[in-house]
Amino acid sequence: MARAFYLTGTAFLFVALVLSFLGSISLPYLRALDYTRVVFSGPLLSGTDSLTEVRWGIWGPCLYDNKQPKCFHTGHAYAVPLITREGQEVIIGASWTRGLAIHPVVTAIVAVAFGFAASKHEHGSLIASLMSFFAAFMLLIAFAIDIALFAFVHHEVGKLRNVDGNVNAGSAFWMTLVELILVLLAGCTVCFGRRKEGKTDSYPMFTNPSAGGFFSRFRKN
Repeated sequence: MARAFYLTGTAFLFVALVLSFLGSISLPYLRALDYTRVVFSGPLLSGTDSLTEVRWGIWGPCLYDNKQPKCFHTGHAYAVPLITREGQEVIIGASWTRGLAIHPVVTAIVAVAFGFAASKHEHGSLIASLMSFFAAFMLLIAFAIDIALFAFVHHEVGKLRNVDGNVNAGSAFWMTLVELILVLLAGCTVCFGRRKEGKTDSYPMFTNPSAGGFFSRFRKN
């Protein structure tokens, strides 16, 4: 029974690791994995481009001009200005995209948790469980950062008069929520599996005198 919990927890961590790894690649490399996007009902003038959609990722944005993407590798902490034909301008500053870099850090933590869960280390299950809960804590922070970016973009786009912009959470945004649930489940199942295993032979030094345990000292020769 304990082994079943271990395998379940390890499977949860594996899926969370894959999702976290893909989310860490993000834009501009994987255009479908963005954290926030805004779609305009009509073209929005920004510089020399007529924008219809903007997507925010970890390493840069993607600007869509009539469904044709132009993605930029700017590194984390980048700014995206939005300028209308009437000269209105709002800027999604670097302070709101800088925090997205926490996602690769979370990926590393989940990888460590998965490594210990899959290993035969003596205390692997305990370390995996602790690392899973730590990863869940970091994911909670990452999800709060994602929400903050989404809320700020929604607020700033709402300032633009006569502009119909639909702000949505991107696919990587929802992947973060799934990762959070998975690592919490993994931490619980691995921990529960460890307790179930411990109950089978909690104190071997007292229950197995023939192996030279504590009570073997009091046996008659």
